Amino acid sequence: MPLCVTFLGTAGAVPTTERNPSGIFVAREGEQLLFDAGEGTQRQLMRFGTGFSISHLFVTHLHGDHVLGIPGLLQTMDFNDREKPLAIHTPHGTRRKLKGLVNAVGNRPSFPVRISEVGDGDVAYRAEEYEVRAFETDHNTNSVGYTLLEDERKGRFDRERAEELGVPVGPKFSQLHEGNSVELEDGTVVHPEQVVGEPRPGRSIVYTGDTRPTVTTIEAADEPDLLIHDATFADDRADRAAKTAHSTARGAAEIAARAGAKRLALMHISSRYAGYTDDHIQQARETFDGEVFVPDDGDELEIPYPDADV
Repeated sequence: MPLCVTFLGTAGAVPTTERNPSGIFVAREGEQLLFDAGEGTQRQLMRFGTGFSISHLFVTHLHGDHVLGIPGLLQTMDFNDREKPLAIHTPHGTRRKLKGLVNAVGNRPSFPVRISEVGDGDVAYRAEEYEVRAFETDHNTNSVGYTLLEDERKGRFDRERAEELGVPVGPKFSQLHEGNSVELEDGTVVHPEQVVGEPRPGRSIVYTGDTRPTVTTIEAADEPDLLIHDATFADDRADRAAKTAHSTARGAAEIAARAGAKRLALMHISSRYAGYTDDHIQQARETFDGEVFVPDDGDELEIPYPDADV
């Protein structure tokens, strides 16, 4: 089941010719989710061919570079005769302002737009096989990050062992894999634990939005497959990062290491660094042993299952 991330916008507060303001697109088995929507997000969706069938928009905070793309995005959806509802999730205390932004151009969307507030630990969206949960961040405003966490999957079914135990090929295989015991023709009962391995972990993505390094990010997911973390500055502007409630690449890497992340994407790169992010990479790698990268706009990353190579 594919889980793919497209980096729509990787810039800091000021966009550059190469980097759009913040936007993360996640596609999972046909469902489309959007995290933040900076100015120009609708064009990025077109440019990178993701489509507009977004069911949920998760807003980390209401600074312009994270939300000014919302009015245009909704208007384009309206022009495309959208009928499906769109759910928007936003930090506690920001619903009224976000509602004003949705209606900023004077025309309400013809499709339902449902805005809900979320805080630390709240499940913003519960789907059939995963959830998106909010966690507290530190950005001198009402802000949250989000974790997409898949449910555990069934253990692997040992077909060879099942046949050794006399289970006939057919429906009984499925019953055992679903966790039900089965009775054979000779009266023998075979239990699931005899032929089904331990539950396997799902995948997880953590997106911080803008924040200083926080313990809550570490706690947001256990060993995330991908941590997308604020890394607005390199070490040369560490004081500036602390003052403006952002992170350095090194600070993001420290969080990634403590969280046991497998990959670290350094995001929200200040325009001061233009096309040069070598220092970000080098400083992060001094602290974090996993894969670290600075994504460009349009980069796609498919998240494999943790046991994909087993």
